Amino acid sequence: MDQIIEFTNNNPLLVTATIVMALTVIFYEIRQRSRGVAAINATQAVRLINQGAKVVDVRAQDSYDTGHIVGAIRVAPDALAGDKRLKKQRTVILVCDNGTNSSRCTDQLRQEGFESVFSLQGGLSAWQQENLPVVASGQT
Repeated sequence: MDQIIEFTNNNPLLVTATIVMALTVIFYEIRQRSRGVAAINATQAVRLINQGAKVVDVRAQDSYDTGHIVGAIRVAPDALAGDKRLKKQRTVILVCDNGTNSSRCTDQLRQEGFESVFSLQGGLSAWQQENLPVVASGQT
């Protein structure tokens, strides 16, 4: 115990920086969990898709037509809650260009009662960076 006190007295900047970093990480984690937004990476998305998750693309129609995840359906963000193809008990993965819009849509669907809805972290850009397949509308 005496060594900890001595180390703290000899290295106040190092100890302060460590405490600030730890508090920052804790604050960030608490904020993420309280928001209820569940972002998943491309690998986790592939795992969920293989288990039957529905991929929903919330980008504009022309972006969707240019290229989207195989099997994804396109739904406008303002029509998500009322879309009959989405079932509250089914796992849903939302995709946009960079993950920002899909995170907002995830919040919206969770408020509507969807429990297993996730946002693709980094969006379609992250999906493509992982060299995962993308198809144009005529190729599905």
